[in-house]
Amino acid sequence: MHALVKTDSKKIAVKAHSASPVEAKQYLTFNLGGEMFSLEIWCIKEIIWYANLTEVPMMPACIRGVINLRGAVVPVLDLSRRFGRPSTPVIKSSCIVIVEVPTATEGEHQNMGIVVDSVQAVLEIPSSEIEPAPSFGAKIRHDFIQGIAKVAGKFVILLNVNRVLSNEEIGQMGQVAACAELSQ
Repeated sequence: MHALVKTDSKKIAVKAHSASPVEAKQYLTFNLGGEMFSLEIWCIKEIIWYANLTEVPMMPACIRGVINLRGAVVPVLDLSRRFGRPSTPVIKSSCIVIVEVPTATEGEHQNMGIVVDSVQAVLEIPSSEIEPAPSFGAKIRHDFIQGIAKVAGKFVILLNVNRVLSNEEIGQMGQVAACAELSQ
């Protein structure tokens, strides 16, 4: 009654792998300069149309200005400038994504806006689909990239919000900008 049956061990391994739970996180995807980027959804507060920006003197070049968001002053960052690229032109689909960023004080957060060309969608990306950041060849700093995922045949760069929107680093850039402006 007992007979040996030849099986394809690769198929069994694939079935066993697919049966194990795979952690998936949700990401807000957006376009910026023809590339697709994303941030984990947990840090996104809201998305608003680009409007009513007030410029502030002696700020780093990557800070476009501030907005009044229900009585709170929120700095707005030009993500392209933060990446060392030319400033993002404002187009019809331009949005400001309001992101909650941790501060140096334990447990405290600050809201910051980032200018993007357009918001795409919220995607659930399994951790198995995320590759580590490349150590070379990226057009932005390696520490800004949390990973890279391939979604629907396109690469999506997953940004590390704590590095890209680091209050300490942006503050240091502001001090340098203020000193440079005063010395002129």
